[in-house]
Amino acid sequence: MSRPVYAVFVAGGSGTRMGGDTPKQFLELGGVPILQRSIERFLEAEPDAHIITVLPAQHMTTWKELCTKYAASFSQMLVTGGMTRFHSVRNALEKVPDGAIVAIHDGVRPLVTPALVRRMLDAMAAPDGPKALIPVVPVTDTLRSLDPALPSPDRSKLAAVQTPQMFLSEILKEAYGQPFDPAFTDDASVAERAGSPITTIPGERFNLKITTPEDYRLAKLLI
Repeated sequence: MSRPVYAVFVAGGSGTRMGGDTPKQFLELGGVPILQRSIERFLEAEPDAHIITVLPAQHMTTWKELCTKYAASFSQMLVTGGMTRFHSVRNALEKVPDGAIVAIHDGVRPLVTPALVRRMLDAMAAPDGPKALIPVVPVTDTLRSLDPALPSPDRSKLAAVQTPQMFLSEILKEAYGQPFDPAFTDDASVAERAGSPITTIPGERFNLKITTPEDYRLAKLLI
């Protein structure tokens, strides 16, 4: 029996680095809000996915109004975000059953392709598939340590990590039972701390996380 897919879209940030009053997940891109575009790209790959959207409590009404305004046709469970991304994901995982594949995706990565999502889901569903799978891209810039006591890292041994990150749900739910640690920068770091091996898959150079005004301008050019 195949595992159902639960896709968690984390959009709990205030987007202060973007400037302006509109949270970045609500800015329009390609005729719809960034968050809506991120969800719809995932659903192109897996139309039967169960969508869980995580938002700050103060933005719930705004998001509902935007879904109506832009005719969002997908059903979703809304979850209130927590103090940190860790706590937001943990809140969402309360809605995810064991025996599922759970994907955690940044709500502000609207350029992910359905092809990448499909490749990852197919890998996760294989009989000998990974328990945790994350997309990565090579680091192309020269890196330099700003701490004189530390050597500059070798970029050939590093990769930039993207989302969606996918896990067997029971593995990730158990991992999120750990106490919060500021060193948890993504879901893979939480799962790895709990002892789960992490498998990587090639990501996509244009799978941007829209964080700054420059990212937003580039995303508009790319679409």
